[in-house]
Amino acid sequence: MANQLWLLRHGEAEPHGTRPDAERRLTPRGEEQSRAAGRALAALELTFQAIYTSPKVRARDTALLAAETLGDEPIVTPVLAEDFSVADARDLLLGVEPDGRILVVGHNPDFAQVVFDLTGGRVDFKKGAVAGVRLDGTRGELIALLRPRELEQIGVQSDPSPAA
Repeated sequence: MANQLWLLRHGEAEPHGTRPDAERRLTPRGEEQSRAAGRALAALELTFQAIYTSPKVRARDTALLAAETLGDEPIVTPVLAEDFSVADARDLLLGVEPDGRILVVGHNPDFAQVVFDLTGGRVDFKKGAVAGVRLDGTRGELIALLRPRELEQIGVQSDPSPAA
C-alpha cells in the first residue's frame, strides 16, 4: 500500500521587497496558475484526504484558489512556511488511509529538496507547478511533474464550458 504526496508550489507572486516576505501576494498570473492547477488536478480525477498550506499569503491564496475546484478547504500548517522536510511530509501523511493522497502547497527550494530526498530525482520546480510522489515504505517514486503550462492545458481540455 502506497500513499501519495502531491506538492503544489505557489503561483507567481509580487517581487521580493514589495512587502514583508510572508505577506507577498499572488500576481494575476499567479492567481490563474493556481486556478489552473486545481482544474488540472480535478480533471486528472485526483482526490485528496487533506490539503495543507503554508501560512504565507501567496501559498495560502494558491491553496484557496486551487481548492475551489477540488472541493476541499485547505488547512494552514506552519511547517510548510520554511524548512519543510521529508520528516514533515511523513508526519502530514500519518493517519491518511492506505493508498491515500494529500496535497501540500508551499515553497521552493524546500519542495525540490523533498522530491530529491524521496526519489533521488532533481526537478526544476516552477512557480505554479505540481509534483506527485508515490511513497512505499522508505522509497519514493516521482509519478508526475507538471509545469504551469501543462496544468493549464489539462484544465482547459477538461473544461466543458464554451470558449469565451
